Amino acid sequence: MSRQRIIIDTDPGVDDAIAILLALASPELEVLGITAVAGNVPLTATLANACKIVALSGRQVPVFAGAPGPLMGKQVFGRYAHVGAFSDDLMPATDLQPQPDSAVSFIIRQARLAAESGEPLTLCALGPLTNLALALVQDPLVSKGIGRIVTMSCAFTALGHRVPWAEFNIYADPHAAEVVFNSGVPLTVMPLDMTFQALVTAEHILGFEQQGGAVGRAVAALLRRFDRSDIKRYGREGGPVHDATTIGWLLAPQLFSGVQSRIGVATSGPTAGYTWADFHGKLEEPANAEVMQTVDEAGFLGLLSARLATYGGHAI
Repeated sequence: MSRQRIIIDTDPGVDDAIAILLALASPELEVLGITAVAGNVPLTATLANACKIVALSGRQVPVFAGAPGPLMGKQVFGRYAHVGAFSDDLMPATDLQPQPDSAVSFIIRQARLAAESGEPLTLCALGPLTNLALALVQDPLVSKGIGRIVTMSCAFTALGHRVPWAEFNIYADPHAAEVVFNSGVPLTVMPLDMTFQALVTAEHILGFEQQGGAVGRAVAALLRRFDRSDIKRYGREGGPVHDATTIGWLLAPQLFSGVQSRIGVATSGPTAGYTWADFHGKLEEPANAEVMQTVDEAGFLGLLSARLATYGGHAI
């Protein structure tokens, strides 16, 4: 079976953790490395969390330290920044350490190798786009070695969740987003408009806990500790696992539908981080992204449940 080679750039984060564990449970994917960036929590915590996640999975995947802050402007953190690294009662302690090389150097090296081999890799961006922007700016060959960037970012009709006007990953570094959006690398975007459609309920969480072994128990504990429920906003019980949709799309793109569009970002002013999509061709500019608009909720959550269950010894 041909495996899709990916790098996961991330700021774990509960739903980042679920996305990473989903990827590491999927034989269709070869995860070349995990590159951490400051975002939901400071870089020291995202690194610690990434190492714990990889160790818990039992897989051998290197972890790299990336940018400690945005390209420009003030640093902002996620809703649970005060929590920092996952406590040992949520995810077991580990001796796994990050690699000595930097995340940006790793991305550049892997992208160059991919370009030279003629087999571009996929970059899954689950956090602020700082690491990727730095790699693209530092070496022009990077854009040739990345066949696609799949990013959980942006909000168009759903507006924001960290601030009213912006999705957090863009809000945390809008200048990096501008670099990535204009890089020429094909983009697949998982915006809040779509991720809000797939909600994990208490029943799903119980299933993770009962079927997924130590990994499933950790995922259940994270989801219960950091409850995503918001009935007023979503209109029903449950909470989204935003970042996991990026991996879900790689594994089962038929569960998603989207449209080609030109997207852009405001980099300054009181609404910095605001993203727009020219769905109706008003600008007469070529599309730079495929924006996902719908997801088969049952199909996606069934896929997630089945893959997490493999950690408990269940077959795919």
